[in-house]
Amino acid sequence: MYGVTAGIAYRRQLAEICRRFRVPLRTVAIIPQELVARGITVLALDFDGVLAPHGAAAPLPEVLAWLKSCALVLGEERIFILSNRPDPLRADYFRREFPGIGFIAGVRKKPYPDGLLRIMELSGAAPKELLLLDDRLFTGVLATCLAGTGVAYITAPYISLTSRPVMEGFFMLLRLAERRFIALSDLLP
Repeated sequence: MYGVTAGIAYRRQLAEICRRFRVPLRTVAIIPQELVARGITVLALDFDGVLAPHGAAAPLPEVLAWLKSCALVLGEERIFILSNRPDPLRADYFRREFPGIGFIAGVRKKPYPDGLLRIMELSGAAPKELLLLDDRLFTGVLATCLAGTGVAYITAPYISLTSRPVMEGFFMLLRLAERRFIALSDLLP
């Protein structure tokens, strides 16, 4: 319920973000060097849809190459995983493969800004230096509005209809409903 009420309150900002990210955007299209040139020093990454399809234990191979590039440019200690599903298998994967990347858990789930605030506390970054990559308007994108951080709205998320058709179908409909709701509410006074 909090997401809906906050979404209504921040509908203009969410509508503007939807306008800015009209072209399909995949995680791997984001260039780490360009982020640094824009003053971004810390990355927060959602997992499902952003690094892999829902339910995967590890990022996709193409995303791994991108993640390694980000780690070289920013440093692993400036990258954080902020997922509403902080699966222990995923946490173990990152501890093993990317030991410097932080895995945020024990905070209220997005859209509450707690995870982003925790990342700023851990990294010492100002809100304008932090960028969250997320594929959901009423969770991660809304959290960035509340925390005042930057966002890259992933409009072409990773999905796998063959491995999890019901779950992926549900989230596809949810993303569509979020965009439609924002488009309609943006017309209201």
